[in-house]
Amino acid sequence: MTNDISWLTNFGAHRQDVTSPALYWVSMIALLLGFVGLLWSIPVPRAFDEISPFLNWGTAFLIATLVYYFIISVSLALGMVPFILGIAAIETWLVTLPTPVGYVASILVGISISGLCFGHYMNKGVRAVLRDVQLLMIAPIWLLSNLYKKLGIPF
Repeated sequence: MTNDISWLTNFGAHRQDVTSPALYWVSMIALLLGFVGLLWSIPVPRAFDEISPFLNWGTAFLIATLVYYFIISVSLALGMVPFILGIAAIETWLVTLPTPVGYVASILVGISISGLCFGHYMNKGVRAVLRDVQLLMIAPIWLLSNLYKKLGIPF
């Protein structure tokens, strides 16, 4: 374990303020999909297209996130690979819709921010939502770390 595990501890302490856990987690996943979708919709340099049609700012963000997960913990990062691939698959599907991915992503972000506001309504409001956005990519690995603890898997 490294000092980077402190992100997981901080997120766990922050999550204690959640009023509605189910709404919170649905909103966090929607925010993640929306944020990656917004990145996905940003035009890329021609060099990106020459490397791969799937290389864009969204995939670059997901790759950087996975690298950071490996810095935190190899076993957690390996467990997060299917999740990251799932996010990429959903974003790839969203691109095929007739509605531009940036528009769909904006709607997802708006709905998820509203859900997070409601999830924190009784406690810390907007400040807590801003903290959620800051810890966006820590939320999924925090869930996995809790599952690992229950299963006795070291990380």
